[in-house]
Amino acid sequence: MKTIEKPELCFPQLFNNSCKKHVRPHSESMFIYTLLSSISLLTVFLNLLVIISISHFRQLHTPTNLLLLSLAVSDFLVGLIVMPFQILLAEPCWFLGDLVCALYHFVPFITVCASVVNMLLISVDRYVAICDPLRYSAKITVNRVRISVLLCWIYSVFYSFMFLSDNLKQPGRYNSCYGECGINIIITVDLVFGFIIPISSIIILYIKVFVVAVSQARSMRSHNLGGKLQHSTNAKKSELKAARTLGVIVAVFLTCYCPSYCVPLFGLILDSVTNRFILFLVYFNSCLNPVIYAFFYSWFRKSLKLIVTLAILRPNSRECNLL
Repeated sequence: MKTIEKPELCFPQLFNNSCKKHVRPHSESMFIYTLLSSISLLTVFLNLLVIISISHFRQLHTPTNLLLLSLAVSDFLVGLIVMPFQILLAEPCWFLGDLVCALYHFVPFITVCASVVNMLLISVDRYVAICDPLRYSAKITVNRVRISVLLCWIYSVFYSFMFLSDNLKQPGRYNSCYGECGINIIITVDLVFGFIIPISSIIILYIKVFVVAVSQARSMRSHNLGGKLQHSTNAKKSELKAARTLGVIVAVFLTCYCPSYCVPLFGLILDSVTNRFILFLVYFNSCLNPVIYAFFYSWFRKSLKLIVTLAILRPNSRECNLL
């Protein structure tokens, strides 16, 4: 007679209520841990470079770069906190308790929400810069951007608390068994306020920016401007280049974020592996942003050399010319 193997349990002492272990092959587990750990470290390192660059060099203290700094902070937190916990969630069982499970989910919610709002602010910044350039410096000031960034993070914390407070009242109430880390959110409300409204606004703003940018580019090519207007032409080219670069950032952001919201939006049912990949794609965006800066921003490459060579420790290094 064949003996039926009993499934391994997360908590053998709680035989009736314990979750079952879904044991993976050792090679598969090692691949997942190595991949997530490497991307986590790379995300922390690259975004830390962005944070140091914009914070240290005075020339980079512009309204647009302050928005990039806020985005880098949220990406840094993803690499430092969210990704390492994803390694724990990849385990068959959760051993850190229901309260830690509930508290952990606050950080991804805050960082994801902050990223979305930061992208919306970046889109507004580019819209004003391209569509109303004469009043850009009056409308978009450093102090106003600082206040906007502060409100962005306050809103993100409040938004996360609003959706997850029910899970803190009685941690573990939505777990089907001991050893599971489950939470409950109102998917419909999150889709509307966390995806449809902000993402639609970002797309509409960038379509308008793209139309005006194309028109301005054609105008500059078709007119042979004199020497007196050369400074104005260079300023327009700089704004258009910034719009293109930030357009790439927004496009990559939408590519990484949209699948995770489209699944519940269209009522799709996917297997656990696909769901984990889609969630990983959201977090991987935090690693891609600094890579985009390195490709498109010369100031980031210059500041990177100064940081790596420790030239930022020299007196008056904050005044270096990077533009």
